[in-house]
Amino acid sequence: MLTNRVILVQVKHILKWTRQVRRTCGWPGSWGNQTSFWHPLSKKPFSTTCGLCGKARRIQKKTDISEKKLTRYFVDYRRVRFVAGSGGKGACAFHSEPRKEWGGPDGGNGGDGGSVILKVNTQVKSLSTVSAVYLGVDGEAGGSKNCYGRNGKATYIPVPAGTIVREMGKIVADLSTHGQEFVAVHGGAGGKGNRFFLSNENRAPMTATPGEQGQERVLQLELRTMAHAGLVGFPNAGKSSLLRAISNAKPAVAAYPFTTLNPHVGIVQYRDHEQVAVADIPGLIRGAHLNRGLGVSFLRHIERCRVLLFVLDLSEPEPWAQLEHLRFELDQYEPGLSQRPQVIVANKLDLPQAQTNLEALRAQVPQRVIPVSALTGQNTEELILHLRELYDGYLQTGNGSSGQRPLTW
Repeated sequence: MLTNRVILVQVKHILKWTRQVRRTCGWPGSWGNQTSFWHPLSKKPFSTTCGLCGKARRIQKKTDISEKKLTRYFVDYRRVRFVAGSGGKGACAFHSEPRKEWGGPDGGNGGDGGSVILKVNTQVKSLSTVSAVYLGVDGEAGGSKNCYGRNGKATYIPVPAGTIVREMGKIVADLSTHGQEFVAVHGGAGGKGNRFFLSNENRAPMTATPGEQGQERVLQLELRTMAHAGLVGFPNAGKSSLLRAISNAKPAVAAYPFTTLNPHVGIVQYRDHEQVAVADIPGLIRGAHLNRGLGVSFLRHIERCRVLLFVLDLSEPEPWAQLEHLRFELDQYEPGLSQRPQVIVANKLDLPQAQTNLEALRAQVPQRVIPVSALTGQNTEELILHLRELYDGYLQTGNGSSGQRPLTW
């Protein structure tokens, strides 16, 4: 009875605070006779059943990351110190049990230290998640009653595909396929307990060895973009605009040079569901092979590309001179790099003086020239079809010279 009185009192207070009425919602297009509530402090009634009276939920759109913020996340070089785990020490103990005065030694061995392993993960696109120092897990010490110590767990570090591992300038590993592993440092072996030293000559050994120290190395990790084709050209030649025109990639585009500071990879889709990866390499300058303007950092991403797309600016009076300088920079960085299968793309066909420069370019260059306009999308179909022909030739050769499987996406 007391509980029922308390409930009645609470209901009375609620009815005093608010009064439920039947009234028509005032919003246009709403249903009639909606259930609404009125409070003296409220200026207008609010409905609990009318969807128009509720607060509209806004769908948050994913904003594009600017090129300036993208440079913080993209890292293509790391100098990392790896220290593997040390082995656990062996135990020195003797068996103790009633009525067994001479139980003998029963000290167990220590566990092995954990190794540090680099593992390729295609979901990782940069070395920004790699730390400067990695310490392995130490093995546990051995115990009495012949108990062995637990081995230290291996530490796996995810790295993107195309990572080059160097030590003192020499390449020690080339990680290019998903799931590929490389043991950076090996863990130390565990120590031996006194049970290990039991022999006919020594029935009560007091010797127990400590665990070995883990291996320690300093390695340099370099990322080289994995793509079938690479857009090579001088700054402000329209490489990023061309990548936006032939693929779904959205690199930053602006009217000033050096807009692209990191390589972008776009996927060109074909009707037979084949995919060709095209990389937008940041613009090169004269003397790039001497590391002018971070030239070596940009040139390293071209080494992985099987097909080169030389993007020339038709607004310049002598576009064939750009091609000569680009080939010179590639050959100075790596001899024979400019001799790979290539396409000469004459961009900015929509400009007034482009047609005159295009005719002069074809007179100077014996190779096939594909004129396009990345801004309007003019003649990009010819470039896409010719790129597919070069890609099919790459698959037929199977990259037999290097013994590696062709890159597929």
